[in-house]
Amino acid sequence: MEAALEALQSLKLGESPNYTKTAKEYGVSRSALSRRHRGVAGSRTQQYCSQQLLDTTAESELVRYIEKLCQRGLPPT
Repeated sequence: MEAALEALQSLKLGESPNYTKTAKEYGVSRSALSRRHRGVAGSRTQQYCSQQLLDTTAESELVRYIEKLCQRGLPPT
């Protein structure tokens, strides 16, 4: 998908993209390629990051806290 997106981004100014041809050339879905190129949909990684409630630091801190509770024999609630 990334290679197909790069091919579309390398088009000259004013040149309209041919999603069908590019999708067939790179073996990806035409509709997914079109949505990603137009910015309507992002990659799964981008979608996952926007749904996360905790950043990585807070998540690590929470895991350490839960592990401490488990070591003491206290169930995390």
